[in-house]
Amino acid sequence: MDRRDFFKNSAVLALGAALPSHVIAQAGTEPGNTAVSTEKDLPLISSAPVLQNYAENSMGIAFSVSHLANGFVTFSEKPDLSDGKTVMCGGYRVMDVNDKVMLIRLTGLKPATKYYYQIGAHKIHYRHYHDMKVLGTEKDPNIYSFTTAGKKAAAHFCVINDTHCRWEPFARSLDKIAELAPSCVVWNGDASNVEETVEDQKRVFLNPEIERKDYAANMPYLFVPGNHDDRGWANRHLERVWMFRQPEERSSRDWDLGRNFAIRMGDIAMIGLDTAEDKVDENPRFVGLNNSAEYRKAQVAWLKDALKRPDIKSAPYLVAFCHIPLFDPNPKANPGDIHPADKDPRYTHDYAIWQRTCANLWGPLLAQAGCQVVITAHQHHYRYDKPEGQRTWAHIVGGGPSMGYKTVNGQRVENPDLFATVIEGKIENNQLVINVHNIATGKIHATHTFKKR
Repeated sequence: MDRRDFFKNSAVLALGAALPSHVIAQAGTEPGNTAVSTEKDLPLISSAPVLQNYAENSMGIAFSVSHLANGFVTFSEKPDLSDGKTVMCGGYRVMDVNDKVMLIRLTGLKPATKYYYQIGAHKIHYRHYHDMKVLGTEKDPNIYSFTTAGKKAAAHFCVINDTHCRWEPFARSLDKIAELAPSCVVWNGDASNVEETVEDQKRVFLNPEIERKDYAANMPYLFVPGNHDDRGWANRHLERVWMFRQPEERSSRDWDLGRNFAIRMGDIAMIGLDTAEDKVDENPRFVGLNNSAEYRKAQVAWLKDALKRPDIKSAPYLVAFCHIPLFDPNPKANPGDIHPADKDPRYTHDYAIWQRTCANLWGPLLAQAGCQVVITAHQHHYRYDKPEGQRTWAHIVGGGPSMGYKTVNGQRVENPDLFATVIEGKIENNQLVINVHNIATGKIHATHTFKKR
């Protein structure tokens, strides 16, 4: 065996366990026969695009594929894309090729600017390094659009949370968002339940079981993870379907803080923080494989720097988002810092109802910066806490995936206090107005107003 054959055959053996299943199938076919019977009739592009990580100068775009592929996005300020620039999936050296999800980053964009774009993908045959080729190219016929963030962007956001693959409230929430037409949406955690495979993750974000398949094709999203978004084999690397923030948006010190964001949108500065798990790291069920405590501490330095940024500091309104609440008025609500296994007779539950550690780490910084409101989730029940004492910011908890009832022993029990929410924030009459939309009734449940800081 000569050197080239040696490396060729060794590579096939070494990569066999890691390659996508249909690539392994191809390796066993006759030369030139690259079709895979279970996939040959499927469209290559198998979802609408999802706009991720709303920002001033960049945009993430993800979509699903059914076969080994390399994806691309063509974008322009012109609706006909006549001067469009094409960006491939992957960075320098080699392009990304996989059979699950295409993640493309558009960079160097102008703030508060509308762009048009179209997605496409090259279908790839890959047997080994010396046997790869493009089998064909597919484009989504639709031309989509988005508008970047920035000081001149419309100051208008919506928040959803705790969707948990409950498709009816999720679909109804997206219909409300389409009606309200905000500049961006904050998905405030627990999109997942427990996702073990990338296909499971695709079902959550790219191919949800709803009619509005293009829910994020023209509406940019910001994602704040919840505790469930860390659970399951696949969710340990959620960035396979929902990419981290752009590298230039964080320093080398903050390299692992790919979910935090500090965004200026008109008169509103938006801060995203990650409360991580709702159980302590020492809890035996994690067998020592969680490191949430250090993660929360690492966000302190990031937050200090973010709040000092001129674009954030100068914004008249500062709104923070995180999944687990930073306050609870109930003395029996577990504060999430009970070692070693979250259990204590003083508290009703053996998991964090709220996050006292995060409140102590981040709360004073937000108060010092003049944050008007912190919007959270996790408890599946809407609540408003007015500022009190040293907690100078208001606190809003979004509702859960319910439609005015719950199921007990297989029976439907009406409970009008349980309802999914779309929390809408916008600038009106020189104030920040936050409307809490009750998705079960279709009405505004509550309105809160905030003055400039």
